Amino acid sequence: MLSDILLNVLVLGGSLFILVKGSDWFVDSAERIGLSLGVSPFIIGVSIVAFGTSLPELASGISAVLNGNSEIVTGVVVGSNITNILLVLGLVATVGRVVKMDYDIMDIDMPLLLGSAFLMWFCLADQHLSRFEAILFLIGLTIFLLNSLTGHERGDQERPKSSWKDYLLLLLGGVFVKYGADFTVDAISDLAKGFQMDTTILAQTLLALGTSLPEVAVSITAALKGKPGIAVGNVLGSNIFNTYAVMAIPSFFGTLIISDVTLSFYLPFMIACTLLFALISMGGRVTKWEGYMLLLFYLYFFNHSFGIL
Repeated sequence: MLSDILLNVLVLGGSLFILVKGSDWFVDSAERIGLSLGVSPFIIGVSIVAFGTSLPELASGISAVLNGNSEIVTGVVVGSNITNILLVLGLVATVGRVVKMDYDIMDIDMPLLLGSAFLMWFCLADQHLSRFEAILFLIGLTIFLLNSLTGHERGDQERPKSSWKDYLLLLLGGVFVKYGADFTVDAISDLAKGFQMDTTILAQTLLALGTSLPEVAVSITAALKGKPGIAVGNVLGSNIFNTYAVMAIPSFFGTLIISDVTLSFYLPFMIACTLLFALISMGGRVTKWEGYMLLLFYLYFFNHSFGIL
């Protein structure tokens, strides 16, 4: 019994590494190939980078639906959004100086994020996501991408050359993402059986944490280099894309199951975290003490899930 659990933990760790690494290869090579073909640098930045930040969650969600574990989809979306706000932003605010907003996020980005959270609450209240509701999420995603396009100017850049290595990494990245996602979902399912826990809880904690680790590393590095405002953009973009894309796209591969525990605690907690994010962002900065508060809420979230304390 214990050996099986340890094996599944190792499989989960290895699968997450393969999934995240494959996502990096896929996104980086796709960006280079797109630039070499003359695609606008900003179009690539908006589409591929936005897609890439949520590729592990999206791949896990599609794999979960195809393998009969569709409750993982809402689990990883809700859990990733909570982790991004409480852990990523909290760590950045505590390791760096005051996190100042580089632009007015209350103009369109924060309303889009708040709208995505309440849209989830409205659409999932009946524990079912219809095809029409999935299309609503895709419309929200389109608005987000169009706003990103109109809010920036295209820069003139030299067209780089792509090599056979880029196409090889694109292929390998896709393979890694596919099988990494499959093994991750299987490991989460087996761990849930071993611990006799709801699969959704593990998806909203361990899987969400694992897929958010790259963002944690990038955001902390940016904060240490004196650019903590980047983390705010990462959290905003990732959470908006998570909710609108990762909720909608897997639903076209099968019926999504929304667990009771998601509706009773995790989804309301995610909405509360989003409202808290909006509240502390109204001043145009996130202080160190607010960062500590976010981390305390993340500890509460983890403790509520596993009953550690």
